[in-house]
Order: sequence, then structure tokens, then C-alpha cells
Amino acid sequence: MKPSANSKKIKQSLVRKGVKYCVGAYVDIHGVPKGKFVPIEHFEHFAAGSELYTGYALDGLGQAPNDDEISSVPDLNHIIQLPWQKEVAWMPADNHFHGQPYPLNSRVLLKNILGEAAKMGFTFHLGIECEIYVLKQDERGRLLVPNPDDNLDKSCYDVKRFLDVFPWLDEMVTTMNGLGWDVYSLDHEDGNSQFEFDFKYADALTMADRYIFFRYMAKTIAAKHGLLATFMPKPFADKTGNGAHFNMSLADLRTGKNLFESKKDPRGLGISPLGYAFIAGILRHGRALCAVLAPTVNSYKRLIRRGAMSYYSWAPVFNSFGTNNRTNSIRVPMGGGRCESRNADSSCNPYLAAALVLAAGLEGVREKLNPGEPHHENLYELSPAELEKIGVQELPRTLGEAVDAFAADPFVEKILGPELRNEFIKYKRAEWEEYHQSVSQWEIDRYARLF
Repeated sequence: MKPSANSKKIKQSLVRKGVKYCVGAYVDIHGVPKGKFVPIEHFEHFAAGSELYTGYALDGLGQAPNDDEISSVPDLNHIIQLPWQKEVAWMPADNHFHGQPYPLNSRVLLKNILGEAAKMGFTFHLGIECEIYVLKQDERGRLLVPNPDDNLDKSCYDVKRFLDVFPWLDEMVTTMNGLGWDVYSLDHEDGNSQFEFDFKYADALTMADRYIFFRYMAKTIAAKHGLLATFMPKPFADKTGNGAHFNMSLADLRTGKNLFESKKDPRGLGISPLGYAFIAGILRHGRALCAVLAPTVNSYKRLIRRGAMSYYSWAPVFNSFGTNNRTNSIRVPMGGGRCESRNADSSCNPYLAAALVLAAGLEGVREKLNPGEPHHENLYELSPAELEKIGVQELPRTLGEAVDAFAADPFVEKILGPELRNEFIKYKRAEWEEYHQSVSQWEIDRYARLF
């Protein structure tokens, strides 16, 4: 790729703003941003994909030591000048290989699936609810709630504990709104020192870019306040986990009209037939999708009915849909017009997860699938026999089960291609096996003196 006149203008604008360095942040298979920092003097070449990377040094990019390098091509439409370090401009980036978009890059994958949606006349709108713990870590690595007064059994929406960390919360919201994200709500969540940020939905690519940046931003600002921001799905066995609920709808590509809205829904949820077909596509592949929505060993300590908690976990454990009923994995919030995937958690790679969920929904639309009747009942309280009677499947209970479901569904290879599918399976099976090869404190406490 050759430098363009547009990149020269962008460079001049960045220089005027005080930018000295640029980074094109692409992600590995885990959704962790990677990139090289380039002095602004070389911006035009950077914008054209000058930076090369040995893919074998990164997880999930499918390269061997003898392969040619991959490049990163920054998205010049999504530039962020770091508010706390204005010398640096951050851009999300795609990987390329031999001058072409690299199919094992998950951002490239999402763009491809969004292209398929566009051919059908759709834009995919996505909002991600950002849940996060802000903690301390002691010299032994244990995670601690920093505020001794944040100790309520049910701390959700608590005003006093929210205001106790107001300086960090305020800096977060001020920064997000300065970037144009339009934060409309934030609160103390159910766990001690857990918080949620909600900001306006966007097209799925923009929202995924923002979620990657949100995780980096939250950690950076928390560190300034002497805190550790963690997106670990379940940092405490006796507290709620960190979700990243996906709120989804399709809009008309030409007019922008929300195609999930309906005032004539006979089920009374405010969802159109197209919206129900989209939900049905997700449910068809729900167990396989769980591997990318909840992609870590720790994720499945969140997806429980109760566990070590004193009350229900709020997390879904069933491949089902329903009304404003949080025991389903797919919920239709009050007012309709969208559906929410509740098994998505804060450790997900949003590009990979959004791509597969969208592809599953589009399959449902193409085939005009029917999800059946919505579930209104508290599914947590039903026995296995009762769940079987109403046709509700459980989601995978472990990462190992989820990866097996992912590997067994032909839909996954159809969407990802064999290389990316196999890379994900390889890394996630290795993670599962490594977990089982470690000896936990629980095992030591239980067995060291038992026999």
C-alpha cells in the first residue's frame, strides 16, 4: 500500500494536536491489543501498513517461525488521542498478509460478516454493558476489596459505596464522554467494588473497537487512583461475575430503521418476526457460541445458578430465550426492539464473539427460524426433568464442554474457516488442560491432611 494524500492531512492534524507517536492496535485471539509505536514523522508509511510482525510470537494468528510477517493497517476513521497521554494516538487495526486482509484476524472476520449483513440490507447495532471490579492486590497476589465499608451482602445500586470511589468513576465518565461515547448510566453493581458503565450503542465494529479500548482505559485510570481494574469474569466465588451483555438489533441499511421493533407482536415482547428469527439462529448454535462469549476457565465459575453465593447469581445457565427474565441466556428487555445475550462476559474477544453471534442470527433470518415461545418462569428452580419437558438445554458447564460444542458444530468452520477455528480450539483446549495440571489451594486445603 502507498501513502495517501488523506494520510498526509491526518498527520498534519495530529501534529497540531501534539501527537508524537501512533499505535495501530490489533488483537490476538484473546482480544488483547498488540502493536508497535511509530513516531509521527513516519505516519504516512504507518498508515499504509509499514509495520510488520512475526505472527508466531502471538496467540491465535496461525503462523510458524518460517512464515512471512503479517502487517497491521490502522483504521484512520477511529483515531483516539489518549486523553491521559496526548503524545500518543491509538487506532484499531487489521492484520494483512501479502497485501490482503488476514482471515485469522478477528476484526477482519467481523468486517466480513458485517459485509454479509449489508448484502442482506442490514446494519448490526451492538451495545455492550461494561461490568468491572476495581480492587487491590496484596503481596501474595490475593484480590481484595479496597473499601472496607463496601461489604454489604447486596450492594447493588448502593449510593454511598458508589460515591466512595467517585473520583475514579467521574474520571472514567468524563474521559468516555470526551471521546463521544455518550454514557447514559452507571451504577454500583451486585458485587462489592463492582461497577457498570452503559453508553450508547453503535455499529458492531465501532462498539467492539470501543470495548477493547475501554478495558485498557479502565485499567490505566484505575492505576492512577491506586486501584486494580479487573475484567476477570469471576474474581470472587461468593460474588457476582463480570458480564459484558450484548444488546443487539438489526437496522435497515438505507433508512436506519430498527427492524426488531414491532407494536403488533402477538407474544407481547415488542419484537418483529425478523427479530425472532435472529434469536432462533443464536439459540440453534447457543452451546457452540458459549465458547466465544465466555472464553476462559474462569468464565464458567460465573455461569452458575448460585454456587458459593447466598442468592441466585443472575448469570444464565440455559440456552433459552424469554421476556425481561434474567434466567434466560437471551433476554428481550422491556420495550422490545432488541435482544440481549447474557452469557457474554468481560473476558470475551468482542470481534470474534460479535462475528459469530451475528452470523448465527443471520442464519436464523435466512431460514426464517422460530425460537418457540418465550420463557417467563424462573428456570433456576426447575429440575432437569422439568427443563427437558419444556425443551430447555443447559449451556456448557465448563470451558472444556464449551470447546467441545464449538468443535462439533459445522457452522463454526463455515464462518471462521478451518484455520481460525482450529487455532481457537488449540489455544482453548490447552488452557483447559493447563488448568487441570495446576494444583489449587482448594485441593491443598481439602486433601493435604485428609488421609
